[in-house]
Order: sequence, then C-alpha cells, then structure tokens
Amino acid sequence: MTKPLQQFASDNYAGVCPQAWSAMAEANRGHAAAYGEDVWTHRASDAFRALFETNCEVFFAFNGTAANALALAALCQSFHSVICSSVAHVETDECGAPEFFSNGSKLLVAAGENGKLTPQAVRALATGRSDIHFPKPSAVTITQATETGQVYSIAEIKALSAVCRELGLRLHMDGARFANACATLGCTPAELTWKAGVDVLCFGGTKNGMAVGEAILFFDPRLAEDFDYRCKQAGQLASKMRFLAAPWVGMLESGAWLFNAAHGNACAKRLEAQIADITGVAPLFPVEANAVFLSASPGVLEGLRQRGWRFYTFIGGGGRFMFAWDADPGRVDALAADIRELARIHPGG
Repeated sequence: MTKPLQQFASDNYAGVCPQAWSAMAEANRGHAAAYGEDVWTHRASDAFRALFETNCEVFFAFNGTAANALALAALCQSFHSVICSSVAHVETDECGAPEFFSNGSKLLVAAGENGKLTPQAVRALATGRSDIHFPKPSAVTITQATETGQVYSIAEIKALSAVCRELGLRLHMDGARFANACATLGCTPAELTWKAGVDVLCFGGTKNGMAVGEAILFFDPRLAEDFDYRCKQAGQLASKMRFLAAPWVGMLESGAWLFNAAHGNACAKRLEAQIADITGVAPLFPVEANAVFLSASPGVLEGLRQRGWRFYTFIGGGGRFMFAWDADPGRVDALAADIRELARIHPGG
C-alpha cells in the first residue's frame, strides 16, 4: 500500500512517536496489576511529580474532553459557572461535556483578542451579577496554547491567577498543547502552572505524539478528593491502565514531550517564514506554537483543496494548518510552494 502524503489539517493525524510506542511495547511484556495498581502507572505519576517539581495528584483519562470536563466538574457544584473564552474548546467542541459531567454548571463566555481571556474580562463576568438567580462563578479555564495558536505568558497567567484568588475562583488549564507552550516560552512546566497560580492542568498527550491519553494534574491535593470515583463513574478508569500510563513514561523520561513540541513549533515557523512576502496571504494570528491560521483569498483556499491539501476553516475563516511531532519539513515546503503559486493565479479571489 502506498504511504499517504502527510497532511496538516490536525496534529491528531499523526501516528505514535517511537518513545511512546516503545514504552507501550515494554508494558505489554506479560501481566500487570489492573486499575492503576501497576508499576507503569506509579512510574508515570512519579515522572510527572519530578517534571513539575511538586507532589501533585495525577490521574489518566482517555481523551481531552473527558479530562477537561471531569476536572472542571471537580471544581464546581451544579449551580456554579465556569468562565472561559468564547472560542474555548470546552465551549465550542466538547458537545456539552463540561455541563453534563458537572450536572449543569454553566459556561460563561467572554470575547477576547486571539482567544485569550484577560483579567478584566474575568472580573466583569464574575462580578456582573451576584444575585441568587445567576449561576455563581467558581472557576476559570484557559487553553495553553489557545485555540488560535497563541501562548499565555507566565505574566499573563499570574495576572489571571491574581484575579481568581481575589474573587475566590479556581484556575484550570486546558493543556492540550501545553508542551508546545513550554517549548515556545522556554520555561519549566512548574513555572507555567502551579508557580503561576494554576490549580489544575489537563496535560495533552494525544497531540504530543501518543495514541491516546491525557493526564490530569491537581496541584492542590484537596481538590482531587474522590476524583478517582468521578473517573470511574465517567467510564475513564482503564482496567489495563498501564497502557494509558506507559506512553507517558516514554515521553517524560526521554524528554520527547518537549522535543516533539519544539519540532511542531519549528515547522509552523517554517511555513510562516516562507509565506511572509506573498501578497494577499498572511497569518490571521501570531504564530506562537504549532499552528498557522492562514488568511488568503477564496481562490487560494479552494485551489489548495483541489491540490489535495486538507485543512479546517472554523476559526477566523482562514485555513488552519497544524504541525505535529513528525511534520515533514519537505511537505511544509511543498505547501508553501503551492500557496505561492496559487496566490499568483488568484491574487484577489
């Protein structure tokens, strides 16, 4: 069978990186205790504690929707609300899971530049009403990197955290591409999370080179009380937990989690550099992680589709290109060449 050409529509298209694959193969050698009582789950949890420099509580879920929804449910009662960006994944792409698993906690959305929340927006939503008829704000969730490919700086997170502390809110981070943010900022995971005031992180593995699996880290152990029961009830307690945990061992102990992210980021920058001088073509948002949102004429976008390129246009109307751990620089160059040629053919439409 001919190997299909690499696409950049999503970093979910990529396969499993060697480090995660090898660890799964090692975990497959014989029997192991079930439901997280195995050596791999303990080893992965300890690897997270070492990486984040703190004794956090660690849980594993199959996917990001479950991780986010269950984490937010742990921070809220059913009569509470969660403040998020209007383009946040929990609002637009999780099919009501946060509301479902919290038994009704409402999402309060704020418009913000490039999909980022600001302290001012949080304060406005959290203090706009305090009567009993309105769902009481309990938590704030931010995405790192954002749905538009932006990265929250440490200073921005600290500013949001300060407002949360002042108003009695918990701060949750959807880290589907947390590794990409670390690679961009060159800071430690601890500096970007609990040291900046984040209470709970959902660390994405799927988009970082794993087949499946996200890690949920509670930096305040009190917030994790009975969370194992919540995971079980939601169908997220894997009987053969070692196969969710082992890939993390391979990723964290080898450093692949950061190397993979850095490569994806570099490929995004590679595309950005090659289209910088093309008239009528430009990034919709600053390129800060592994995403390029491309503003171009309808003719260019349709021409790319006709040439076999796959991409989404659901944010901002431009083409979204995502670069995974295994992105081929040669294919990035081919995409850039097609964009350049099509921009000459369709300069305005």
